Amino acid sequence: MKFKEMPYQRVNLEEKKAQFEELMKDFSYAKSGEAQFEVHKKYYRFKDEIDTMIIIASIRHDIDTTDEFYEKERDYYDEIEPELIDMHVRYARQMYESPYRGYLKEKIGTVAFKNIQLNIRSFDKKLIPLKQEENALTTEYNKLIAGAEIDWEGETLNLSLIRKYLTHKDKGVRQKAYTKYCAFFEANGEKLDSIYDKLVKNRTEQARELGHDNFVALGYDRVRRNCYDKDMVENFRKQVKEYFVPFAEKLHEKRKKRLGLEKLSCVDESVFFEDGNPEPIGTPEEIMACAQNMYGELSKETKEFFDFMSENELFDVLGRKKKRAGGYMTYLPVYIAPFIFANFNGTSGDINVITHECGHAFQGFLSGKDPIREHADITMETAEIHSMSMEFFTEPWMNQFFGDRTEDYLSMHLEDAAIFIPYGCMVDEFQHVVYENPHMSPEQRHNAWKQLEKEYRPHLDYTGFPYFEKGGFWQKQPHIYDDPFYYIDYCIAQICAFQYKIRMDENYQEAWDSYLKLCTLSASDFFTNMLKEVGLDSPFEDGCVKRIVEKLERLYITL
Repeated sequence: MKFKEMPYQRVNLEEKKAQFEELMKDFSYAKSGEAQFEVHKKYYRFKDEIDTMIIIASIRHDIDTTDEFYEKERDYYDEIEPELIDMHVRYARQMYESPYRGYLKEKIGTVAFKNIQLNIRSFDKKLIPLKQEENALTTEYNKLIAGAEIDWEGETLNLSLIRKYLTHKDKGVRQKAYTKYCAFFEANGEKLDSIYDKLVKNRTEQARELGHDNFVALGYDRVRRNCYDKDMVENFRKQVKEYFVPFAEKLHEKRKKRLGLEKLSCVDESVFFEDGNPEPIGTPEEIMACAQNMYGELSKETKEFFDFMSENELFDVLGRKKKRAGGYMTYLPVYIAPFIFANFNGTSGDINVITHECGHAFQGFLSGKDPIREHADITMETAEIHSMSMEFFTEPWMNQFFGDRTEDYLSMHLEDAAIFIPYGCMVDEFQHVVYENPHMSPEQRHNAWKQLEKEYRPHLDYTGFPYFEKGGFWQKQPHIYDDPFYYIDYCIAQICAFQYKIRMDENYQEAWDSYLKLCTLSASDFFTNMLKEVGLDSPFEDGCVKRIVEKLERLYITL
């Protein structure tokens, strides 16, 4: 079914509560593991119906954040979401305490039961008012960012649409765009500080209600860190500081020389070539047609996936003024259908949508065929391997999008992926500092960010942009507001994606078979186990980051 034709009806909370209590009774009355599993399949359908309606409303709200109907629906779901979570946790607890748990674990897997444990541990009904407030605050942040109105030569642009001028080949244009970009955050700085301050205090209070000293342990439970912990993440960041930061700084130095600059300003941060970054050729419609051809040739599985997405109009990728910023893939379980949301803006980022978000969607398309829903419940570091690796697997087709600038794009993409890792680790460490010190003032948070920038991105110069100079750049990163502790997953995944890049250049088919196996494994095993199963080194192991840096320097990058 085409997305525009999918019917929408608000989830009636009282009606769902009544259905839920019936399910709970049926489960408790079942006299065998087989009987309980039959009830569990009914629970799948119950949850799928709820999730699908919420996701349809969310997508339609993001497509037009000024649509009053879907704005009210979004507010409604912000309000009732904690009660829905409470139902799901109650059901999970009943499964966890079942006398037939052994049979159920055999059916849905050990990982699922570990995740159930984390879900139970991270929620209590007494948190509902705090969760409602947290939802309202993240919605307030996203509306503020989506509502940016930046005057550009008589045209009104949002933060997504001004991006093409931030990467313009003319430094004067970049300077003007960056000034306007920074001015938006400066004008809204107090509001952004206030929202985040309330979020930190809210999440800290939730954690204390559950017996924690601060939000960190609860934050890890919420993002389902089911096979590694804070110390392992800290060790990973330590390796990045030791090996990847110096490597990234060499790349920045190389970029500075390529651009013919004496020093790099923040204005130059996303620019790789003196004549401008490579931009995709063709209209958005032509880009999508090339993408269909690319996935048609890549493999029979990707052909089936992309044809399905196209036929059912499961893309909304054109940038528009009232559209939410950013991009994502989400999933409509009733229709067994991924959906891709993005904001094309005429930059190479448009092609990253076709590769990165399609990596997510491809894996979602595959996992939707698995009757065990829990296997699709992947943790984010695994999900980001699917997307970041797809960016590399699609490289043989980049000439369709970039023509005579294909080599420039491939070079830029590799460098950009490498220099991202220190930034991503900095975002993660910043959140650890903030949540371990929840009484920091907004000014102290800005200072903490400034200090981390010296450690992770020492080349960066914000001179002339006072708000970012004082440490305000982090406020443009929605994950810090919306999804605490998620961001490190990108860095862990990028290290794994680089391993695929190195392997595919040695034996493409072998690398693809490993990747396809990882996508199919989904969440049927723990992340660290799956890496071993598909032949990847764990980023948490000492030496892994060092080996990746050495190979990248030797194979791809002449420094």
